[in-house]
Amino acid sequence: MKITLVTVGKIKEKFYTDAIAEYSKRLSRYCKLEMIQVADEKTPDHASETVERQIKEKEGERILLSIKEGAYVIALAIDGDTPDSVKLSEKIAALGVGGVSQIVFIIGGSLGLADAVLKRADYKLSFSNMTFPHQLMRVILLEQIYRSYRIINGEPYHK
Repeated sequence: MKITLVTVGKIKEKFYTDAIAEYSKRLSRYCKLEMIQVADEKTPDHASETVERQIKEKEGERILLSIKEGAYVIALAIDGDTPDSVKLSEKIAALGVGGVSQIVFIIGGSLGLADAVLKRADYKLSFSNMTFPHQLMRVILLEQIYRSYRIINGEPYHK
């Protein structure tokens, strides 16, 4: 299985890049991991709704260009499903058994995801109603994907 993370913006803090590198290394036992970062747009202070929508659309175009045909797309969205770790692992396992060869997880920019990206998504996933820094969300998502593979393979994991 190939797992792709499409994210908006670059990681600046070393502690995030270190954590991402650690989970990437751990995941290499279970899947082929690809990380795609698309450029973010600068959001002016006090931007109007129109400007914010235009920014999300520009970022959304970049995201959509990086998704390969036939990939199963999971968008992180606050209004998405909130499965526990076991349910997420079951979803990933079922997709693999069902013949899906690539899952693309999408983390939007600070304004969220464009409607076109949400429409392209096959599934919307939420980790919480709370808002997290987008850089930290990459680490949390990778940890949950790693935990999913541990569960799928009957290996110990913290409950």
